[in-house]
Amino acid sequence: MQIFHEIAYYFSYSFILRGFLVGLIVALCAGLLGVNLVLKRCSMIGDGLSHVGFGSLAVAAAMGAAPLSVAIPAVIVAALLMTRIAGSKKMDGDAAIAVISTSALAIGTLILSVSEGMNTDLESYMFGSLLAAGKEDLVLCLILGGAVVLSFVLIYPTLFAVTFDGSFARSAGIRVELVQTGISVLAAITVVLGMRLLGALLISALILFPCLTAMRIFSTFRSVVVCSAVLSLFCFSVGFVASCLLDAPPGATVVVTELAAFLAFTAIAAIKRKISSRASTK
Repeated sequence: MQIFHEIAYYFSYSFILRGFLVGLIVALCAGLLGVNLVLKRCSMIGDGLSHVGFGSLAVAAAMGAAPLSVAIPAVIVAALLMTRIAGSKKMDGDAAIAVISTSALAIGTLILSVSEGMNTDLESYMFGSLLAAGKEDLVLCLILGGAVVLSFVLIYPTLFAVTFDGSFARSAGIRVELVQTGISVLAAITVVLGMRLLGALLISALILFPCLTAMRIFSTFRSVVVCSAVLSLFCFSVGFVASCLLDAPPGATVVVTELAAFLAFTAIAAIKRKISSRASTK
């Protein structure tokens, strides 16, 4: 019972509750959008966008500007650029993401280290902080969450077609590039809103792990989408509570929880395969 009293104590603080709500919405959006990005082999875009977000937040801090006013446009532009390059033959998609992300990360680190008079905690940018989520973040997250959920509800067949067979989707009159661009923009905003809470180095795991974990057991698009969203919400909740109790960075505890879920689902899938193989040999 003592642990429940401790959890209630932490959640009595408004900034903890606000951070939890922001994280839940970000986790839901990441879990849903991650299915498309992983299946389209664009999962590294999340990692690249987090690095760009770090660089843009560093620039905002150096300029004394509002972080989101600089970070959101910068990351959206980077997402559009990465998507465009990945779809062209001028440069390999992974190479383009690596060039943009590492350059942005280096620039952000350099700005934070040389800017005089700045009182910026580098660790909070890299690994996240429970104090980072403000009221503006919560409002933007509510808008973002609504947009992502409505997209999956209203145009689910379109998302399914674009994810699995772009050529068929084009022949059916679907503007594949427009849909994929919209997903990239939503992913960019998700990364920016989540990275201040979970950190630039770890926010991409929220996009990658839930889908990969769900795919260990489920094979249909609908089941993977639903399981990915539920897993993302569950793992974030457990990791966030653990970060409060352990006084640890939330990003690290959430990712470790995601890893534990991935290993558990992998073990379950292996057991199911053994049972099926034994049943087939009888």
